[in-house]
Amino acid sequence: MGGIPSKAPGAWKMAMKIQSVQKVTDYPYLNLFETRYSDAEGRDRVWRFASRNDPPQCGTDIRKSPDAVVIVPFHAGKNRLVIIREFRLSIGDYQYGFPAGLVEKGEAVAASVSRELREETGLTVTRWIKESPPVYSSAGMTDESVTLVYVECAGEPSRLGNTASEDIETFLVTPDEAAALCNAERAKLDVKTWLVLSVYGATGKIC
Repeated sequence: MGGIPSKAPGAWKMAMKIQSVQKVTDYPYLNLFETRYSDAEGRDRVWRFASRNDPPQCGTDIRKSPDAVVIVPFHAGKNRLVIIREFRLSIGDYQYGFPAGLVEKGEAVAASVSRELREETGLTVTRWIKESPPVYSSAGMTDESVTLVYVECAGEPSRLGNTASEDIETFLVTPDEAAALCNAERAKLDVKTWLVLSVYGATGKIC
């Protein structure tokens, strides 16, 4: 088995080639794009995906700032991990996840983290632990990238910052509760949340 690739980004010879990218819809925050490309055997094909960017990122090696932040908050005063339960229209049900939101134009990641955590949970960032580079959420469907940020926080949970389009409940969980949630048959979890909760449930640590 090979190790981690040592070539620099852009140094690989791509087997597939993007020929064109066309915008299909015209909405403010999210659009559908159609990509025409040649596959690894030289056949012409079409792929459709969603993007928050116009133009989308495909076809460039430049790493841009993230579209959104996902916040992993640990409440130091209560010694609990903070998660939320939010109604998500795309699945028509409630999903367990972490506070998250779009980075506004010209906004720094740190400012976005503080704002989204306060708006969704009423909690306040007290210490920055670590952050990831922009990583991709579901590259088969979208070029959306997020930065995963681990923080400590303080305060009491509140829904006062929620908008009319948000239905969010905040929970502070122990490692045992996190492990149980990971194994609950009917619970719907965001993939990033499941990964963090599984580590927290097994080790008592968030990272």
